[in-house]
Amino acid sequence: MTKTTVFIIEDEIDIAELIRMNLEKNQMKALVFVNGEDALEGMKHVIPDVVILDIVLPGGESGFDICAKIKKDYGSKNIAVIMVTAIGDDADIIRGLELGADDYVTKPFSPRVLMARITAVLRRKQQQQAGERDLITYQDLMINPGKREVMLSGHSIDLTFTEFQILHVLAKRPGWVFTRSQIVNSIRGEGHNVTERSVDVQIVGLRKKVFQEDYDYIETVRGVGYRFRERCSQNLNER
Repeated sequence: MTKTTVFIIEDEIDIAELIRMNLEKNQMKALVFVNGEDALEGMKHVIPDVVILDIVLPGGESGFDICAKIKKDYGSKNIAVIMVTAIGDDADIIRGLELGADDYVTKPFSPRVLMARITAVLRRKQQQQAGERDLITYQDLMINPGKREVMLSGHSIDLTFTEFQILHVLAKRPGWVFTRSQIVNSIRGEGHNVTERSVDVQIVGLRKKVFQEDYDYIETVRGVGYRFRERCSQNLNER
């Protein structure tokens, strides 16, 4: 099993070593850097899973600068950044989060608290990656089940909870015909008092929102139900 790799960017050696020892005690691989420039150079050779990043660093660049560069240059690598801030400094916390930091701890902090934060960001990272693997695209339409997000031609589409469920059920199996009762059972389970007409109403709403000129993503199969158009379909993980 591959160990989680953590970069510690901290110029106070005592603090850095304390963090390193606790990470290694928890079966993680830890690398210490006293400034951001060295850490960025290190990322050319090793991509960390998590970066523990102090705001105040020696040299010309602050932790904020380093955070911005990590998110800009390594955004596709999904590196989690935990900022280390001075106690009670809300402005630093807000700025760090706005730059893309995933979490923060304030000095002085307990090693147990830091480990809990690391575990939490890693869990969110895994959930995000799992959601991204499930991304579905059809021409200019993108469906992200993990975020319950739908984008059409780069614009976010505001769907109701039920509209999203129906769209996702149909889009997962393009070309498959679903009866109205199958749709109801897929999104809510057996035993719910939902009429066929209510499914029709939801489909009408979906078509108004998820629509492109001369292209209807959802087709009606007369006397049976509905299906998602099979032509031009593609799942992102099959690219």
